[in-house]
Amino acid sequence: MILRSITTWVLLVFSTSVWAVSPYIQGDAVPAGTVQAVANSVETKLKNAGFKVVGKYFPKDLAGHGVVVATDDAMLREVGASGGYAVLGAAIRVGVKANGSVAYTNPDYWQRAYLRRDFEKREPAVKAVQERLKGALGAGKPQGGDELPANLASYRYMIGMERVDSPKNKLAEYDSFNEAVKVVRDNLAKGVGKTSKVYEIVLPDRKLAVFGVAMNDGANSDGEWLKKIEMQENVAGLPYEIYVVGNEVGAPHGRFRIALAFPDVGMGQFMRISSLPNVIIETMSAVAGTDKKSTTDAWQ
Repeated sequence: MILRSITTWVLLVFSTSVWAVSPYIQGDAVPAGTVQAVANSVETKLKNAGFKVVGKYFPKDLAGHGVVVATDDAMLREVGASGGYAVLGAAIRVGVKANGSVAYTNPDYWQRAYLRRDFEKREPAVKAVQERLKGALGAGKPQGGDELPANLASYRYMIGMERVDSPKNKLAEYDSFNEAVKVVRDNLAKGVGKTSKVYEIVLPDRKLAVFGVAMNDGANSDGEWLKKIEMQENVAGLPYEIYVVGNEVGAPHGRFRIALAFPDVGMGQFMRISSLPNVIIETMSAVAGTDKKSTTDAWQ
C-alpha cells in the first residue's frame, strides 16, 4: 500500500497526462437465463467477431457465474514475438452471470502488465483487439478498481511482494518444451491437486504455452475464495494460470496474480484468504509434476 501511495503521488505531481486503467470493462447485457445459456450467447458474439473460444468455466460453489475464454490470432502473434511471461496475456476472459450481465478483461490493463517494456511497441495491436472486443461485446463502464498505467509494467501490490517475473514462479524444468507441456496436460486430465483444465493455448513455434486451471478443492476452490474477498462481480479474474516457457513450467505468484486481478481489494479482505498463495504454489506444483511446498508466502 505504501509503495502504491507514493508512486501515485509522484506521478500525479509530475505528470500532466495521468489516467487510470481498470482491469475489466462492462459489456452489453444479453438475455438472462441459465448461466450456460448466457455464456453461449457471448460465445456466439465472440466467434462472429473472429475470436476463437478456447474454453468455458462455471466455478464450483459460485452458482450463476461463468467465464468464457477466447483468444485472437493477431494478439497471439504479439504475445509470441514478446515471449516469456507475455504468454499470460494470450487469453481474453469474459465474465458472465445468469442475469445476462457481461464484463471482459481490458486488454489495455492486462497487456501492460504482461507485455511490460514491449507494450509501447505492441500497443497498436492491443488497441485493435480492444476495438474488436468493443464491437463484439460493447464497452460500458470500467470496473474492478484501477491502476496507473505506469505501475503495471512492474506491478506489485506492496513493497516486498512479488512481480510478474518473480523467481518463485518457477515450478519445474524438463528436458524439452514438449515434455513440459505433456506433463501439465496429463496432470490436468487426471485432476491432480483437485484441478481441471479450463483451456490451453500452445504456441509450439515459440515454445510457449498457457493453461487455465480450475481449482476445485473445498474451501480453497475458486468460487469459495472469490466470495471471501467479495469479488464475484469480477469473475473474469478467473481462472488461474500455469504456463510453459521453453522447458520450464511456472505459475504467477498468488500475491501478484490475485492482486493484479482485483486491485481494489484491501489488505483486510486479502487476509481472509491469507493461506491461498501457499495453496496455489502447492497446487500448481502438483500440476507441474513436482512437490513444492511453501510456508512463508501468505498475505502479510
